[in-house]
Amino acid sequence: MPRPATVNWIGETDGWLDLLDQRLLPTSVKILSLRTIEQVREAIQTLAVRGAPAIGVAAAYGMVIAAQELARHDPPERALGSLREKGALLKSSRPTAVNLAWAVDRVLAAVENAHPQTVSRMAEIALAEARAIHREDVAMCLAIGRHGAPLIHPNCGVLTHCNAGYLATAGDGTALAILYEAHRRGIAFHVYADETRPLLQGARLTVWELMQENIPVTLITDSMAALVMAQRKVDLVIVGADRIAANGDTANKIGTYSVATLAAAHGIPFYVAAPSSTFDLSLADGSAIPIEERRPEEITRGFGPLTAPADVAVYNPAFDVTPASLIRGIVTDRGLIRPVDAEKVRSVVATA
Repeated sequence: MPRPATVNWIGETDGWLDLLDQRLLPTSVKILSLRTIEQVREAIQTLAVRGAPAIGVAAAYGMVIAAQELARHDPPERALGSLREKGALLKSSRPTAVNLAWAVDRVLAAVENAHPQTVSRMAEIALAEARAIHREDVAMCLAIGRHGAPLIHPNCGVLTHCNAGYLATAGDGTALAILYEAHRRGIAFHVYADETRPLLQGARLTVWELMQENIPVTLITDSMAALVMAQRKVDLVIVGADRIAANGDTANKIGTYSVATLAAAHGIPFYVAAPSSTFDLSLADGSAIPIEERRPEEITRGFGPLTAPADVAVYNPAFDVTPASLIRGIVTDRGLIRPVDAEKVRSVVATA
């Protein structure tokens, strides 16, 4: 079956945002059609759309919906201030993935710099910028695949954590884009996918994606990663990222730091794949990256019945930070960052 679009805008300035509802995968494929800013915010918060690049594209189109709402309710002289307020509402939905705020701010800047005289013109500018962000994400994914494919050697084993494929972006993905490009080049390899507790993005999403593309994959629990490394079934690890600090410290789904530590203990290279938009050069290191904490029910009753006492105290951070010292290289749309340090990050990522 053809790939379902993760995120897609339907129509022109009077259109709407379609999202693949990832909460229902792998058992059901459903498209959500969103027409209000609150619907977009809820979709981001509840992980109907997830993955830093996909969240960014969805948020950019959310700003078009915000402009639509202004056209119905706000006089032109108040429109820009109201658009900023709606942008702030979107940005508050999830704090860790930098692409969310980046995309909202980029659409806002495009509108502000154009000095539109009408609210309808504001929506036109917002849609043009959102479409540009969408196109760029597709291109960045392809570039990451090209730069990273040489890391995949014939008959190697690759471990990945969480989901960093086309479900997490508008294109081929980040970490999985490398695997898709290697697969297109005819390189044979095998993937080990951590299930990624507590919401099982590896089991529900990554495995589903790879099977759709006929890439050999084996699902393992998170606690099995050390064993498959010790058994020499894994030759390298590739993961995505939600925010990368100026020195290369990387925030990604909870459990990534554990995988990186295990890889170091077994002498296995650990790579991160991310577009340049995921870098936050305003943060010197990972200690300043905000870490989202989510509801305890995701652990105590993630998929229905209680799996722990109802009144137990729960700590549920959605992300952790892997220090740059554990990262062999970062594959970006602009090339490979290796070694991973502030100087190399700036030389590859910073724009003139």
